Amino acid sequence: MYVPPLFRVEESAAWSVVIDAGAGYLVTATPDGLASVFVPVVVSEDRSQITTHVARANPWWRVIGDGAEVVGLFVAASAYVSPSLYPSRLEDPGVVPTWNYTAAEVRGRAIVHDDPTWLASQVRHQTDTFEDGRDPRWWVDDAPAPYIERQLRAIVGVSVTVTSIEGKAKLSQNRPAIDHDQVAASFAAGSWRERGVAERMVGDL
Repeated sequence: MYVPPLFRVEESAAWSVVIDAGAGYLVTATPDGLASVFVPVVVSEDRSQITTHVARANPWWRVIGDGAEVVGLFVAASAYVSPSLYPSRLEDPGVVPTWNYTAAEVRGRAIVHDDPTWLASQVRHQTDTFEDGRDPRWWVDDAPAPYIERQLRAIVGVSVTVTSIEGKAKLSQNRPAIDHDQVAASFAAGSWRERGVAERMVGDL
């Protein structure tokens, strides 16, 4: 991922992008070309692994194989920026459209898990992660046990042992302060996509 120094973020902030995104694309190379899957992921406490599961019917897990290199692509916020939002254009019309976003790229090695105990643990952990803070919240045990068992047989687990992570936050840092602030203010009153970017423009990320 190309990251100019102005847009580079610290490792902890890059992990925040992954966690905020919740889901992303896992991409790997195969003899027949690139293969990808879009999945929710759970990040381990020590940031050494991300875990997920895919449908057993999905051929992606069959082509990766243990030890295959995987690239995870995550975007936590993203929105188009019109030059019309730049007050500075009235003095200098040399402006162009762009896109503001926060993104992270995770690289690692995949391991496929077909053990029922591992799968049950991963599903519970993933559910607890995304249900946290919801009221009312849903628990895996709210569903009948035979149904959960059938569902577990229909999936395959995947963990990625992380070898590197890189983050990027392109949030109008390269524009004059008056332009940055106007974009943030406009986005704060805009679409859900724009509001997500605005929060990061005025926050830590």
